[in-house]
This record gives sequence, structure tokens and C-alpha cells, in this order.
Amino acid sequence: MDRRTLLQALGAASLARAPLAQAADEVPPPAVGTALALPDAPLFDGSAFKASAAQGQVVLVYWWASWCPFCGATNPFIQKLWDAQRPRGLLMLGLAVDKRIEDARQYMARRGYTFPTAHYTPAIERVMPRPGKAIPVTCVRGRDGRVVMSEVGQLFEEDVQQIARFL
Repeated sequence: MDRRTLLQALGAASLARAPLAQAADEVPPPAVGTALALPDAPLFDGSAFKASAAQGQVVLVYWWASWCPFCGATNPFIQKLWDAQRPRGLLMLGLAVDKRIEDARQYMARRGYTFPTAHYTPAIERVMPRPGKAIPVTCVRGRDGRVVMSEVGQLFEEDVQQIARFL
């Protein structure tokens, strides 16, 4: 058997073993067109994200972690978007899913990230359950309170820049 055939066989075998459905206790990512409730949350910079202030505004919600390599690749683009679009009215709620808040704070400080982030706590989870186990998850809530974009996994710079079209 040549290498190509072996790799194809291994790939097919791994797909056959992959679960076909999401686990019953997992929450799917927010679907485009569905309403998205937002929590009140204390942010790392000492301010607070207020759900009431987000009414009628475009809000970027971004689940991430300091240990996630895909988040690490996406975060610079999220920061660039935040810097460029905040003056145009973009609101943001980053949700760090790290077990220890200190890890997420130190990660942001070392890299100079300032995008609004809260530690993902049980109180936040009650309002906004974490979608599945994969991160990052990037979701945009439109002015009407409904999801206009929802992506799981690493985004490239051009993907993140497209978020500005919703403003």
C-alpha cells in the first residue's frame, strides 16, 4: 500500500469514529438569526459591560483562552478591529474561559491587548452558555439583538475585518 492510500484509509477511519452529533449537554454556537441575550459582566480593566447599554448596538462576543493557539492567532486581529471600530460604535465582550482569571489577565497584559474582556464565570454562563468545547467562538449580535455572524475556530485577518460591515 502506498503512502497516499494509507493516509486516505487512516483519514476515513478517523471520520468513521467521529461523533455524528453534538453531545446532548453541549450548547451549539449561536445561530444566525436567533436572539442573543447578553450578561452584565465585570471587565478586566475595572469597568463593567452592561447589557442594557448594548441595546440597539452592534456587539462582538468572543470566547477565548490564553492557552488556545487558535485564539493566539486570532487575538491580534480582534485587537486591531477593536482599535479601529470602537470609535464607530462597536461594543465588545471578550469572555476568557481560562480556569484562573490571573492567567487571562497576564496573557492580555504581556501582549498589550485592551479589548474588553471578562472572566467566564457561572453567573455569565447562566445568561450566555458557552457554545460547545471548541474555541475561539466569534459571534456578532446586530442592532436588533439577533446574531448576524457566528464562527467557531480561528479567524484570519480578513475574516475579522468583515465584522465592521455590521456597523
